[in-house]
Amino acid sequence: MQTDWTHPDIVQWCQYLLDSYAHWVKQELIERTGTPLEQAERLFNSAFVVASHGTEDDPILNYGNRTALNLWMMDWQQFTHTPSRLTAEPAKREERARMLEQVKTQGYHADYSGIRISSTGKRFLAERILIWNIQKPDGTIVGQGATFSTWKFLSQN
Repeated sequence: MQTDWTHPDIVQWCQYLLDSYAHWVKQELIERTGTPLEQAERLFNSAFVVASHGTEDDPILNYGNRTALNLWMMDWQQFTHTPSRLTAEPAKREERARMLEQVKTQGYHADYSGIRISSTGKRFLAERILIWNIQKPDGTIVGQGATFSTWKFLSQN
């Protein structure tokens, strides 16, 4: 069985994600040497979280690297069928939606923090999240990506 991140569509998505990050942030998210497949592997195996969603009215997660899958306690299939709003606490979803709208107009937003929820209900504070628009080479916006490397699990209240 083929590993999901090696699928040609996902490898192409990773190129959009990485190119867009470099465009907006003016630095590379990962080392960009090697083939697109090698870059997709490097991204998938990164120690920091990388996740993205599409442009649906209720955006669905369409990519999560190994760290994201482990943190949200989901496999690839479950993760990539989850509306991204469900990764945030219900009380914080409106704030999250406002921030994502801001990213649409500004291109990216750095230093966002928010409480997120795993598939099993474990709450964690994600800190210094960077969110950016993902676009094709022609400038068409096709989604939004997020990355962070700092999080801490919170006590269950």
